[in-house]
Amino acid sequence: QVQLVESGGGLVQAGGSLRLSCAASGSIFSINHMGWYRQAPGKQRELVAGIASNGRTDYADSVKGRFTISRDNAKNTVYLQMSSLKPEDTAVYYCRATSVSGPNWGQGTQVTVSS
Repeated sequence: QVQLVESGGGLVQAGGSLRLSCAASGSIFSINHMGWYRQAPGKQRELVAGIASNGRTDYADSVKGRFTISRDNAKNTVYLQMSSLKPEDTAVYYCRATSVSGPNWGQGTQVTVSS
């Protein structure tokens, strides 16, 4: 099992920036992919950005050029740097770690972008 704790959400004006953090603990050696997802009210949860164990990253088209996913292996932490935020980025952001035993989710952190 992998335990995930997100932090860094909050309220920001359009055009602003936020950095989300996801700290992993437990069976971290088995993680092969980590990702940030988001879910807005009335919408399905969607992948925002992901990073594989080999460092390969992928992004949703809607955030390319604005968001950057990175990791600090020494701290067992994955980050999501969000810039040029838009009101449509408002959602609960979840961290997910995928390992040989399946996916594990964090509790989520709210990001609200005001216009």
